[in-house]
Amino acid sequence: QVQLVESGGDLVQPGGSLRLSCAASGSVSSINEMGWYRQAPGKQRTLVAVITRGGSTKYADSVKGRFTISRDNAKNTVYLQMNSLKHEDTAVYVCNAVRFGASYGYWGQGTQVTVSS
Repeated sequence: QVQLVESGGDLVQPGGSLRLSCAASGSVSSINEMGWYRQAPGKQRTLVAVITRGGSTKYADSVKGRFTISRDNAKNTVYLQMNSLKHEDTAVYVCNAVRFGASYGYWGQGTQVTVSS
């Protein structure tokens, strides 16, 4: 069992930056992948970025060069540094974690990111 709690969502102007955090608790030693998804009203939830315990990363094309995912295994926390934010980045950002050998993941409650002038 894994519990995830996100923080860091806020209102920010276009071109600004935010840093999201996701802290994991429970069976944290079994977690391999951790990632961020986002969902805007009326839109599908999509993958933003994912990182393995060993540090391998993948990004959605729409955020490459602007967002950076990282993790601190000692703190059981994954981060998403979001730079050069655009209006289309507005969404609820949700943390996800997948245990070694699992075919499903755990989800956090989400944190709202709003990019507006």
